[in-house]
Amino acid sequence: MKIRETFLPYCRPFWDEDEKQETLAALESGWWSRGPKTAAFEKAMAEYVGAEHALALNSATAGLHIGLAAAGIGPGDEVITTPLTFCATVNTILEVGATPVFADIDGETGLIDPNEIERKITPRTRAVVPVHYAGQVCDMDRIGALGKKHNLFILEDAAHAVSSTYKGKRVGGFGDAAVFSFYATKNLATGEGGMLLTNNAELAETARLYSLHGMSSGAWNRYGKGGKWQYDVVVPGFKYNTTDLASALGLAQLRKLDQMQKLRREYAEYYDARFASLPGIGRLAVAPDSGSSYHLYAIRIGEELSISRDEFIEALAARNIGTSVHFIPVHTFTLYRERMGTDWGDFPKAETLSNQLISLPLYPSMTKEDLEYVADAVEEIARAHQK
Repeated sequence: MKIRETFLPYCRPFWDEDEKQETLAALESGWWSRGPKTAAFEKAMAEYVGAEHALALNSATAGLHIGLAAAGIGPGDEVITTPLTFCATVNTILEVGATPVFADIDGETGLIDPNEIERKITPRTRAVVPVHYAGQVCDMDRIGALGKKHNLFILEDAAHAVSSTYKGKRVGGFGDAAVFSFYATKNLATGEGGMLLTNNAELAETARLYSLHGMSSGAWNRYGKGGKWQYDVVVPGFKYNTTDLASALGLAQLRKLDQMQKLRREYAEYYDARFASLPGIGRLAVAPDSGSSYHLYAIRIGEELSISRDEFIEALAARNIGTSVHFIPVHTFTLYRERMGTDWGDFPKAETLSNQLISLPLYPSMTKEDLEYVADAVEEIARAHQK
């Protein structure tokens, strides 16, 4: 195949005139921090997913942190999560002073295994943070049942799962709270950003306090007309609020989210068809009852090939194709090995899958020619390295 002249990045945001106009309106309004655009974004997202409360933040990391803090999770508590996730999932557990406990995954879907969760529950377990990996949704019936049985706080890490569904219902309310990411690579992107959603009014109010220095309600508007300069500080909070500039992007992105999802689904189905009978190229199994957001399209490099996963990535890069790996197992990083005593070999299913994975470009701003080029490259490399 002829190698393209320009580099195809792993991901690139999708936007049009709507984002320009929303952002310009935010600029001209004078509300450059939290303001009416953010309130409108929270309301729109809560309605989209069917949650009662939404809190827009500067990252999903912030949402995970204050979600745990608002639930009272702290020193002496254990929080169960997956080793196949981004480090933020685990760092936020450490930030509240709790102990992360890893439960291995289902090796076919990449999702945390409820049987492993149950096996890891102790009298100190206070919470579970299931990760909706790649846009597929964990077995929330099983996880919810474990939560009720053992009185556990369930905080969904839904960073990959904006618009994902479980049994036909959108993610955002299956646990006690859920957290979305709006980072630049996500399905709905604001550059940086996130949102905490919950149906628990008390949790929502406590999280809102934590998100802005612990200041009492309404303090964000103290410089606006009718705002009050008096405020109280009631918890040791953080600076986690988002801005109206980011929320303007979020509003525009949310209006076209279903359109973008339609393209992601079509592109994923094209990859599926191209790779279905290609030896050595595997894919993640489809999780039962899960409607994916198609945040990632991950292939698995099998033993039928004489090329390693790392070499396959290099071969794609030589063809000007950007890729990523989701994820290096968290328990193998220096911080967690030193603090928790974990190491390679502890969670074999997560490790085996991680060592096979390559995330291919999959995003609405790709052209059909881009998509075909990636598929052609994968097929060419795989067929050239059949054993």
